[in-house]
Amino acid sequence: MYRKEEQPSPAPENFELPFEGKLSPSNRWVIMAELIPWDDFEEEYAKLFSAEKGAPAKPFRMALGILIIKEKLGTSDRETIEQIRENPYLQYFIGLNCYQQEPPVEASMLVHFRKRIDVDLVNKINKEIVKKEKEKLDKEIKKKDLPQEKGKKLKNRGKLILDETCAPADIKYPTDLGILNQARIETERIIDNLYKALRGKLRKKPRISRHIARKEYLKVAKKGKVSYQERRKAIEKQLKYVKNNLGHIEDLNQAGASLKNLSKRQQNLLETIKKVYKQQRVMWENKTQSVPQRIVSLTQPHIRPIVRGKAGKPIEFGAKLSVSCVDNYVFLDRISWENLNESCHLKEQVEKYREMFGYYPESVHVDKIYRTRENRNWCKERGIRISGPKLGRPPKNVSEEEKKQARSDESFRNAIEGKFGQAKSSFSLNLVMTKLPETSETSIAITFLVVNLSRLLRQFLSLYLWLFINIKTDELFNHNYINENYIYSKFIERKIINWQGNYRLLAA
Repeated sequence: MYRKEEQPSPAPENFELPFEGKLSPSNRWVIMAELIPWDDFEEEYAKLFSAEKGAPAKPFRMALGILIIKEKLGTSDRETIEQIRENPYLQYFIGLNCYQQEPPVEASMLVHFRKRIDVDLVNKINKEIVKKEKEKLDKEIKKKDLPQEKGKKLKNRGKLILDETCAPADIKYPTDLGILNQARIETERIIDNLYKALRGKLRKKPRISRHIARKEYLKVAKKGKVSYQERRKAIEKQLKYVKNNLGHIEDLNQAGASLKNLSKRQQNLLETIKKVYKQQRVMWENKTQSVPQRIVSLTQPHIRPIVRGKAGKPIEFGAKLSVSCVDNYVFLDRISWENLNESCHLKEQVEKYREMFGYYPESVHVDKIYRTRENRNWCKERGIRISGPKLGRPPKNVSEEEKKQARSDESFRNAIEGKFGQAKSSFSLNLVMTKLPETSETSIAITFLVVNLSRLLRQFLSLYLWLFINIKTDELFNHNYINENYIYSKFIERKIINWQGNYRLLAA
């Protein structure tokens, strides 16, 4: 059940503190709380719950706020809750009215928050925040376009950067021998659990050569260099052990030990192991190293190997992301767990740009893989310039303007690479710790939301410093205060309070 709170969102000056103080309106968490339109998306979040049945759910601001805090601070779920319990600014950010020493939720609730707030909802919030800020910046430009006659299309405006990256998952580096050994161990545990239900009914327990199988695995795994033939023989032996264990599980199931007695985790593992055995058998018989939808982790079977072809990391294991960048704001357009060609997403990403801003971009800046003939013709029909040289044989004589344009396009693309570096070095995109596919997608989307919030926060702080430098001294002394320093601080404080949320207008 979801119950909407009647009281409005707390103001920082009304937040009750036990030590008789007030929250500073220039604090980063107070500023970010004003940037996010909590109320606009609360109704969409409330649709996930029943209006009458069940215990009241936690508010949307608390659920999303905790996930943003976790990503911003780079802490674990437990540490995030401890930080919120100790910090009044974080409690204000998640919508509490007064400071409390008890934790607002249990750490395990963050998993449910990631399931409820899906990637589509996070992307909507991200786009809405950036759209509002960009509308303020482009207000004068749009006024010039409004007097146009109805039915006429708006001119193309702005630059769009497209690129793709990979968000590696937290898994052990997979090898065929290691995956089969793990599958063998899990099937042995399943056999032990099934036999407990039939103890006394069967004469003897199915024979499992677990000690011999472990020795044969370690004999190869501990070697520094393993030949191709040794590896093939070791994989063949592990395949036989896994096949025998799966046969024993089927026999126990027919003897009366229902698979429903297993835990949900073991039931999912058993289905995954059956798929792994089929894939590894096909690769061993055909002497290949690839198979469609190859499973590289038993606990996270949705993860696929993503071929990157870069130095140091030729292959990464995680989600493949299609990302767009506009005015140094990044948007997550698509998440795929399969290794797909990203060039087929260009049309979709450009249309999303038009849906968001109302016009096509002036130019699209992409790398070589996007510059297909189909994409070039599609962009040409809509008056969009696509970066990079033309297809075909390069011309013998290239003008200085074309060379300058090419250098400018390549340097302009560095912006999105910098955003990838920020998301992977400062935040959690370099190693996604969540295990489920839906929670991983939400975690990735939250990362790009926090990247944009961090940019907006830096802009506000830069304008806050601008006030201290560029405010005219005559304007300050028009106020009837006694002390000069007191006059200056009070004037700045009043400016911040009155114009908070509209900080872009401060520089005007």
